[in-house]
Amino acid sequence: MPANLSPEYKRAEQAYRAAQDERERLQCLKEMLRTIPKHKGTEHLQADIKSRIKQLTDELSGPRKGAARTGPVHVVRREGAAQIALIGPPNSGKSALHARLTGSRASVGPFPHATTEPLPGMLPYEDIHFQLVDLPPITADYIDSWYANALQPADAALLVVDLTDPACAELVQAVVDKLDERRVTLIAEWPASEAAGTEDRDDEDDDARALDPFRKRLPTLLVANKRDLGFDAADLEVLEELTGLRLPAVSVSAETGEGLDQIAPFLFRKLAIVRVYTKAPGKPPEMDRPFTVRRGATVLDVARLVHKDIAASLKYARAWGSGVFDGQQVGPEHVLSDRDVIELHMR
Repeated sequence: MPANLSPEYKRAEQAYRAAQDERERLQCLKEMLRTIPKHKGTEHLQADIKSRIKQLTDELSGPRKGAARTGPVHVVRREGAAQIALIGPPNSGKSALHARLTGSRASVGPFPHATTEPLPGMLPYEDIHFQLVDLPPITADYIDSWYANALQPADAALLVVDLTDPACAELVQAVVDKLDERRVTLIAEWPASEAAGTEDRDDEDDDARALDPFRKRLPTLLVANKRDLGFDAADLEVLEELTGLRLPAVSVSAETGEGLDQIAPFLFRKLAIVRVYTKAPGKPPEMDRPFTVRRGATVLDVARLVHKDIAASLKYARAWGSGVFDGQQVGPEHVLSDRDVIELHMR
């Protein structure tokens, strides 16, 4: 990344990283192109931005007039509290895990590449759901050309591995290397840890790759599957030593269900999910339909989720919950806590 980038460009880049969908990303890319300093040192980045603008524009415009789509859509629209990608090598039990957690009809079989397209499903947790997207396996020889695009909406990943496979370390390293080629990095830092100031990044995060605005840094939980076949903590330590991949980990069995109850609470905690309930004046709150935001989100952030017109005309809110007395009037920038209730008032 060249030096002397303007504050306007850096704000646009930050917005691009936080964008929730393709249209929002396209607008951010256009702003990045508009604000980037035009000199020889940024020529490569300018070309990259233009290429991505063209790619997103083509995707959003759909098939040309008179033409039909030539294949399935590989980017799954985010739903629920967060989108979580399931990735891993062949025969790690990834699809079986997806089926067990979501009740999906994922194709499960004792053969490689049972999954060929992204398959979404919903993992329930208390009164919210996480969207789990099962993706095809990755090998040293092959990764689908659309894989990186499919990971763009993801908030995090589950890296599913089979520690009972003697070649597990080589298979996992192949996954990491292939994703790296597509500018995707699996990281141990999750939003909750970063908010607490406890992140511990590797030295390589200081180099140019970490500054690449188009590199996806994906918080990842390593899921050691097939616990029913027998492995111990030492196997995980060996995997870490051989691959250098040190991620938070859980051991589970998609076959018996052992350990699966750890996954949803981990996602809720580490993604810093905050549930906010709304109510109309004079009526009880809708406690079965929370809006989900992240720690540090404000009343205005929730108003935007309710409706853009409400956000535009928001005057104040009344709040019930942590840090306020019941019905206290708060401003749009009031920071919300989990299980707060708000009543929005417009001008």
